[in-house]
Amino acid sequence: MKAAVLRAFGEPLAIEEIAAPRPGPGEALLRVRACGIDGTDLKLLDGFGYVPELPFVMGHEIAGEVVECGADVAEFASGDRVAVYNFVTCGACAYCRGFRDQLCLDMGGIVGILDLPGGYADYVCLPAQQLIRLPDKVSYEDGATCCDAGMTALRAVDRADVNNGDRVLVIGVGGVGSVVTQILAASGVEVIAVDTDVAKESWARAQGAASFLSLGADELVAEVLRRSAGLGVDRVIDVVGLEETMRAGFAVLRRGGRMVVVGYTPEAFPLPGKELAQNEKEVLGTRAGRRDDLRTCLGLFGAGKLRSIVRANYPLRRVNEALEALRGGVIGRIVLTYE
Repeated sequence: MKAAVLRAFGEPLAIEEIAAPRPGPGEALLRVRACGIDGTDLKLLDGFGYVPELPFVMGHEIAGEVVECGADVAEFASGDRVAVYNFVTCGACAYCRGFRDQLCLDMGGIVGILDLPGGYADYVCLPAQQLIRLPDKVSYEDGATCCDAGMTALRAVDRADVNNGDRVLVIGVGGVGSVVTQILAASGVEVIAVDTDVAKESWARAQGAASFLSLGADELVAEVLRRSAGLGVDRVIDVVGLEETMRAGFAVLRRGGRMVVVGYTPEAFPLPGKELAQNEKEVLGTRAGRRDDLRTCLGLFGAGKLRSIVRANYPLRRVNEALEALRGGVIGRIVLTYE
């Protein structure tokens, strides 16, 4: 089978012919039909964040078709359309039992990110427990985006705990930010979308943003405070995670407001303790999504309550072009397709 193999950090992926895997007990072999790419993939290429043992096959946003099941797999069969939950969790620790799977204390790996090969290949063999059925009305491409952008957005909005009528600043209108904006707008929330790419304004508004700003950190703070008569916004969801975006987001929070940080970079943000304490501001992190978030996201797509964010498809053999396009900045989501 063909696979795009990471052999050295900082280098393009190598398109190679490798042996197709076979499912063992409790496993399922998938023919990959679509695999999304995102900023985590760029971090992997650069050797930042997760650092898998090389050589490694990336790709953590997988939708595909079951080809073969190993022994002890009764819930899936050949031909089933599925999406893949990428955290391989123990199911027994306090976090798994508390429905916070993505914080599992005894994780067996992260598909396409750490320890388990991913979807940058024609086929992938995974524990059957990772599979979630793809609703009939959901395309493989949209199903793939649910495996990261979609479920991450749902979890971030849940962490933000918004109320109807709130005003929310969404920093970064890429894949996750686009779905965040859709969910918030459908919840009766006023979304102020922020992105450095002015070309994303029409896209952000199409996702439901009431307004769009493309300003430096200081100008952004001044403008948001001006629009809110100095009070600030109820919530901030920062999908970028740079020092300047976190600083600006914190500065425009109203008293008692909450900032949820989705994106992460090597940069850090020193919290001003006095402002944090005296204004009772809250800063929360959020990590990807739970298994139930993926299932819910697929259901929302199936019901037509979420719209596709896929704007470009690349065949697997052009994966390096797709990654370079992502690094240069894209609108919506790029998805790999398979010939």
